[in-house]
Amino acid sequence: MTTHTTDAADLLSRHDAVLADLDGTLYRGRGAVPGAVEAVKAALARGVPTFYVTNNASRRPSDVAAHLVELGYPADDGDVVTSSQAAAAMLAAQLPAGARVLVVGTDALAAEVVAAGLAVTERAEDAVAVVEGHSPDTGWRVLAEASVALRAGAVWVACNLDATLPTERGLLPGNGAMVSVLRVATGREPQVAGKPAPELLHTAVERTGAKSALMVGDRLDSDIEGGRAAGLPTLLVLTGVSDPAELLAAPPALRPDYVAADLGALTRTPEELAPGHRPGWDAHVTGPGRLTLTGSDGTEPLDALRTLCAVHWAAGGGAATVVADGPIAERALRALGLGTAGSGSATVGATGAAAPAARGARGDTGTDDAGAQHR
Repeated sequence: MTTHTTDAADLLSRHDAVLADLDGTLYRGRGAVPGAVEAVKAALARGVPTFYVTNNASRRPSDVAAHLVELGYPADDGDVVTSSQAAAAMLAAQLPAGARVLVVGTDALAAEVVAAGLAVTERAEDAVAVVEGHSPDTGWRVLAEASVALRAGAVWVACNLDATLPTERGLLPGNGAMVSVLRVATGREPQVAGKPAPELLHTAVERTGAKSALMVGDRLDSDIEGGRAAGLPTLLVLTGVSDPAELLAAPPALRPDYVAADLGALTRTPEELAPGHRPGWDAHVTGPGRLTLTGSDGTEPLDALRTLCAVHWAAGGGAATVVADGPIAERALRALGLGTAGSGSATVGATGAAAPAARGARGDTGTDDAGAQHR
């Protein structure tokens, strides 16, 4: 990993806390994202602590903190803010003490419900509310009970709407996929506790007491959208779900303030990381949804991406076709996963499938991170 000189003008110097997503940002499955532990420790040494904010409601904060410590991160229970905590707080604000809640999720989620002064039931007839979080063991019977309760008018809170969950085997169904089952079965829409709803991040900011927190994550439709909804500056790291294709096509609400390969970029200047024109790269619009990228002496593929984003977003954004003008630009598009062999062009839509190639382009830090990522 290439080391960048710490400078009073770097991104970290503008913030008093980092709110970091977990899966895909700090670790992948049971292993840490390369360079992330060092970046978090370096930030803490400069007086900027990291607080761990996760949509995953399947584990207790103490279990999450233990996992982080095992990987080398500085963490204790109070540093972890989960969507299960936010969901339980939302329910407690709407229900009387002791009200019975049907839990679609793990024992960790049930424990948060009880800690919020509510009770847990397995019977639809007894439930005045349903809370739904990810569990690998969720089956038809509990979904059926939840469906009956919701049709009877129970309050419904979902911990998050993440459709997918990255694992060592690839993307698997996330809590959002299970929420969709109840949507179809009941015609209801849940209240949402986790990102991109702002409540989880508001809770994190209140707990930390931060005045200028930075939200860092790997997913546009939860981390970045949630950070923006909470009024926080956002940094997208390309170590997880969202890739350059998805970023380029992102609507305004999902566009980050900064883009980086990984957390090592905290010691770079904000100007380097923000989407905008970069030395050695040029992009121009050649037609509706069509861009041409030119590289003179550009060596960092992510600078090409930042340039493309600035030009495309200023032109209205949306799906785009990117064409390379010359071999330097073609190599950059390939490194970003935006190019196809022999064509020098790529069609960019709202969902990108070129993430593995993009994650091999480590222009920011030199980190070798081409393996599967986890959220």
